[in-house]
Amino acid sequence: MVSYKELGLVSTKEMYAKAVKGKYACPGYNFNNMEQLQAIITACIETQSPVVLQVSKGARDYANQILLRHMAKGAMEMVAKAGVSLPVALHLDHGDTYELCVSCVETGFSSVMIDGSGHAFEDNVSLTKRVVEYAHKHGVTVEGELGVLAGIEDEVSHEKTNYTRPEEVEEFVKRTGVDSLAISIGTSHGAYKFKLKPGESVPPLRFDILEEVERRIPGFPIVLHGASSVMPEYVAMINKYGGKMDNAVGVPEDQLRRAAKSAVCKINIDSDGRLAMTAKIREVLGTKPGEFDPRKYLGPAREELVKMYKHKNENVLGSAGKA
Repeated sequence: MVSYKELGLVSTKEMYAKAVKGKYACPGYNFNNMEQLQAIITACIETQSPVVLQVSKGARDYANQILLRHMAKGAMEMVAKAGVSLPVALHLDHGDTYELCVSCVETGFSSVMIDGSGHAFEDNVSLTKRVVEYAHKHGVTVEGELGVLAGIEDEVSHEKTNYTRPEEVEEFVKRTGVDSLAISIGTSHGAYKFKLKPGESVPPLRFDILEEVERRIPGFPIVLHGASSVMPEYVAMINKYGGKMDNAVGVPEDQLRRAAKSAVCKINIDSDGRLAMTAKIREVLGTKPGEFDPRKYLGPAREELVKMYKHKNENVLGSAGKA
């Protein structure tokens, strides 16, 4: 058993309470490798932003759970060397089983998500409560989910959105004891979030649902998944240098800014990181076809990620200066 406290991490409890009170959202940034982690930590140090480092089941398998633990510890040493006090949580994104959540708690995660949203309500309650009872014994916070987001990202795949039913949130929170709740109000996983016809605009998020949830459980930390904006400049760069990403579209940043000022205390961003990294790598290899040193294309990709994450913290989430 490795406690997250040994790694210098914190749970999300105080982090989210401050975000709800301060009317901003903590970034939930997913990472799979060293360069992504370096960029996230660098951007959050430079903007003085709290951060939730997110790891999916697939990323945990890819990076290796032993290396992940040491990467998280190394990240905290980076923070310490910078001479700043930065709240950092290590979070399991979309955990699908009790066993996976337990394994993450035992290997240094300070927060876990148990996603029972695809189950019937009673089964979701039962599974989530079981995870909460175990995690809380070790001081680890738990995120649950009500409602289903469409789209594909890692192991998460749903064809259709099922919006969160506000009338269920009070009972779910009370019976499970979760620390935060992911809801479905029109965001979507992946880089192809909306199927638009020519001339159509992205449909607005269902703020009526968010407002009703907030009314029913005032002050309770709410989370938005699938909130990448699929930044057009990166899609254009990918396509310019040999990629093929037609009709890729995401959630407008002005809508995310509005959500961040409500009870939404964490906004998850994964696809924008993937796009920024891929775009820069394609540009380097496209303009320098003889390049074969990974540092020469991963380095610029890392720099682009830092720039993108700083933009999100400062202009979208409102988390800059909140550490």
